[in-house]
Amino acid sequence: MNNKFYITTTLPYVNAEPHIGFGLEIVEADIIARYQATLGKEVIFNTGTDEHGQKIYQKAIELNQDPVEYCNEYASKFERLKKILNLSYTNFIRTTNPDHQKAAQEFWRRAENSGDIYKAKYQVKYCVGCELEKTESELVDGKCPFHPNLELEQRDEENYFFRFSKYQQPLLNFFKDNPEFVKPKSKMNEAIAFVEGGLNDFSISRLKTKMPWGVPVPGDDEHVMYVWFDALVNYISTLGWPNDLQKFQEFWPGVQVAGKDNLRQQAVMWQAMLMSANLSPSRQILINGFISIGGQKMSKSLGNVISPEEMVTKYGTDATRFLLISLGTFNEDMDVTWERLDEEYTANLANGIGNLCSRVAKMAADSNLIYEVSQTQQQNQEISEEYHQLMKDYELSKALNIIVDLIKQTDLFLSQNEPWKKEGEEKTKILFSAIDKIRLIGDLLLPFTPKLSSKIFESFTGTINPLTPFFPRLN
Repeated sequence: MNNKFYITTTLPYVNAEPHIGFGLEIVEADIIARYQATLGKEVIFNTGTDEHGQKIYQKAIELNQDPVEYCNEYASKFERLKKILNLSYTNFIRTTNPDHQKAAQEFWRRAENSGDIYKAKYQVKYCVGCELEKTESELVDGKCPFHPNLELEQRDEENYFFRFSKYQQPLLNFFKDNPEFVKPKSKMNEAIAFVEGGLNDFSISRLKTKMPWGVPVPGDDEHVMYVWFDALVNYISTLGWPNDLQKFQEFWPGVQVAGKDNLRQQAVMWQAMLMSANLSPSRQILINGFISIGGQKMSKSLGNVISPEEMVTKYGTDATRFLLISLGTFNEDMDVTWERLDEEYTANLANGIGNLCSRVAKMAADSNLIYEVSQTQQQNQEISEEYHQLMKDYELSKALNIIVDLIKQTDLFLSQNEPWKKEGEEKTKILFSAIDKIRLIGDLLLPFTPKLSSKIFESFTGTINPLTPFFPRLN
């Protein structure tokens, strides 16, 4: 059994501050990484920032900043998430890092050696927001559906191309042999349909005179690499490829977490590129839907963007992690409002696990109870087995629902047995059973809310004292 595990988020562009969508993505990856570590695996968890491309170059020029200074400023905003969200990532890669740029150039050479890079005239409609070419069939009323407020650019120049069309059948064969490669199933079907519709070779360079902000093309000083070709290589350059092949071979292939607007790049383009460089495809791609706010797309102009930092300020770190996963993971689109978050916080945290722990701790303290860890009951074992299977399948929201149900079951157990009406050994037995369940809840919550789990184990070991509420009620 391989005791190595590798997971990575996408690398967000540094042209905007972190929002709730990326907050969900990086917390999902963190929970998976923490869970795999509990199985005794050595984990590499990668995230970082994507810092090249026209969108970033234009933004820096617009702000009268050097692109390097601009990227440094925004990269620090994403690095701050480690503390804000209590993340356990091991690697934070920036695509401006010299080692990454060298790896991207080596990847280019390997694709070139496979006969998959050539120069040709280039005429296409291009969305700067996506940093992607757009075909007529992808447009809605002549606009990119993801960036309808941006005018498409007409590109007409000579660039290098990647022979994407060559990999249509190899990709279809790979998808057929690996039907769970993309989750959820609906996104796997989308990826297959995209490839079955025919693959067009895509441009992988830009003229330096028009867009100088990128990785230089090996052997041609007039061109820089197309941002996606460069950025995707981060998933292996962060593992030391091509210099540290032992480490790379130990951890690759990995699991990749992404939003649905990244489906084509992660599940199709990147896999074709890996095949071209004679490297193994990714292990699995986990795709999130979009998060809308009160039925509307998140937008600075509408003032409805929710950031992870705002959530932590209001609810705290563990509660924010819990609330993000409660939205739904690797599924369809989600809609959220502050009111819904408040309701979830109150129901499952303040009145849920928080109230349960406070009630039991007070009754135990009043009885001068000293708790010693007991053997896990059979019922608890069955709950654990279902939970572990869901976690191994990356069904994080369903696993969290099992924990929420267990909290409710423990509340019901107390209501039915009424320890506050009992005395002596009978009361002690009921409270010990409740504490067994609370400690199991703490164990299952460990990847989701690590600080809360620590508090539960500390509070319900040995002499038990009254608790300050873990989740104070909202004002």
